[in-house]
Amino acid sequence: MNYWPLAGIAIVVLGFALRFNPLLVVVSAALATGVLAGLDLVAVIEALGKAFNDNRYISVTWIILPVIGLLERYGLQQRARAVIEGMRGATMGKLLVVYLAFRQITAAIGMKDIGGHPQAVRPLVAPMAEAAAVKTHGDLPEAEREKVKAMSAATDNIGLFFGEDIFFAIASILLIQGVFESAGYPLTPLQLSVWAIPTAICAFVIHGSRILAMDRRLGRIAR
Repeated sequence: MNYWPLAGIAIVVLGFALRFNPLLVVVSAALATGVLAGLDLVAVIEALGKAFNDNRYISVTWIILPVIGLLERYGLQQRARAVIEGMRGATMGKLLVVYLAFRQITAAIGMKDIGGHPQAVRPLVAPMAEAAAVKTHGDLPEAEREKVKAMSAATDNIGLFFGEDIFFAIASILLIQGVFESAGYPLTPLQLSVWAIPTAICAFVIHGSRILAMDRRLGRIAR
């Protein structure tokens, strides 16, 4: 077994820890993984180019951003905050845990684009979480408000990442199947999806606990 291709994981961890450009880190890790696996450098670059060309969403982004911008211009974030302020018992922790469950479940049935940072987190989830935190704990320092927004974005990432692999027709599952099959381990996409369920449950419990712990910490800061 050749473990050198796993060096790509170390490159990703180290690059993100040192806060290098994410695109540069991911591309470097992909190139290193391909070369260390014995592939030709040109073949690796061709594979990256083909993957980008086959899965580009640039046109979709250009459609989404103006729509979100118009909605925000006409008070979408303010309305989201007002809804939360009018709900009895709404807290930042409860809101984000519910969104985490929603994101995982919808991703697990193939609806991975129903959420996301531009169309859900920035205009809706983050303002609602911030309003819930202020409603529950009172006015918060600007640094803590930014942490609430960051936790909202992280919740979307984790819900999608650990939920989408349960859907057996997702590209990541098909990629994993291809890697195993090339190594002599024929598995069906459904088999891989089933084994993604325990990981998704663990991710929900761990990140849900982090959200609730942060909510309690905000209460101590406010006091």
